[in-house]
Amino acid sequence: MKSIAVIGGGITGATTAYALAKRGYAVTLIEKHRYCAMETSFANGGQLSASNAEVWNHWSTILKGMKWMLKSDAPLLVNPKPSWHKFSWFAEFIGNIPNYRKNTIATTKLAIAAREHLFNWAQIEGIDFDLKKQGILHIYRDKKGFDHAGKVSAMLASGGLERRAVTPEEMRGIEPTLAGKYYGGYFTESDCTGDIHKYTVGIAAAAERLGVTMLFGQEVANVQSDGKHARVTFKQGEHREELSFDGVVVCAGVASRNIASQLGDRINIYPVKGYSITVNLSDAQSQASAPHVSLLDDETKLVTSRLGIDRFRVAGTAEFNGVNKDIRADRIRPLIDWVEQCFPGVNTRQVVPWAGLRPMMPNMMPRIGRGHHANVFYNTGHGHLGWTLSAVTADMVGGVIDQAYKPAAGKLGSIAAVPAIA
Repeated sequence: MKSIAVIGGGITGATTAYALAKRGYAVTLIEKHRYCAMETSFANGGQLSASNAEVWNHWSTILKGMKWMLKSDAPLLVNPKPSWHKFSWFAEFIGNIPNYRKNTIATTKLAIAAREHLFNWAQIEGIDFDLKKQGILHIYRDKKGFDHAGKVSAMLASGGLERRAVTPEEMRGIEPTLAGKYYGGYFTESDCTGDIHKYTVGIAAAAERLGVTMLFGQEVANVQSDGKHARVTFKQGEHREELSFDGVVVCAGVASRNIASQLGDRINIYPVKGYSITVNLSDAQSQASAPHVSLLDDETKLVTSRLGIDRFRVAGTAEFNGVNKDIRADRIRPLIDWVEQCFPGVNTRQVVPWAGLRPMMPNMMPRIGRGHHANVFYNTGHGHLGWTLSAVTADMVGGVIDQAYKPAAGKLGSIAAVPAIA
């Protein structure tokens, strides 16, 4: 039985450990926190959204970033302080603008394929994660945004996703609690929402039941490979330990770039900070006034999820500011204001703010597959769609590892159903 180390205990690491255990590998998951899902997988927007598969590699994104650079509450904020990492990332981002359509369609296909795995695993393992299958409604305040959404819908349709245009009257029928005036919307009935933290904790527990060794509170200090053996050095306080494995999978979010460099690979991930608030719906009026259908407001770049009876999650914004996890009041305030404007009956006295770093590749596609060494693999760089894509990319990297260690089984794996991304 081949031994595989999985570095990272977020949604991609936990699903990867589970998928590999199901395939018969001896898996060890290494996570620096005391528990799984304590960083980017802790409190995201909650959407499992194939309808949000549009990549950001578009000239309009560049123009908005320049226009909003000095506006502290802008949906997209770029710190003007120069760094080589930031320059190289944006250069590659611009270089991928010609791939905008192709990558949007590919991401749509991945998102649709991911649902089957995610729902199936949750059913098998009995994971309760506040799943709500009531669709996602994209809302638009002007004709320009609505017309662009029509073009995006054509690309999503090429990827196999059905979503339909809806009038303001139909929007009120879909989500009666939504206040305000809108030009129109697009509704994707097959999309859904859920609590990423609950799911990650649940799938990690399932992986442990399958025999995965969990090493929590262990910060990875060094990773080396000679192509046949991978040596992982990790530390807890002053104590350091090194273990050897047949292979290693890097699922370390924004830390993947540094680990990859130790292994001779270049994974140009940039940390793109997002914010969320969880509104505690502690009274009957708030519970009745908060939406049940998930929303995406295109103008403000905010998404919502109803998590059970008494929680309402609002998340979004993108901040290019390096490895910075500070929760800024001027970035949280617009989220609270949005709730008060769109859902005036919701009491916002009990709001929990959060910030996390999305691991974003310049082409907006996850990095899945082999590294420079034969026994090094990656499942990282999912950006704003880590929750949406995690189950299928875990299965895909499992297929790649099967091809390395048991080729006959690898040929039969479900990796053939979706495009491999290297």
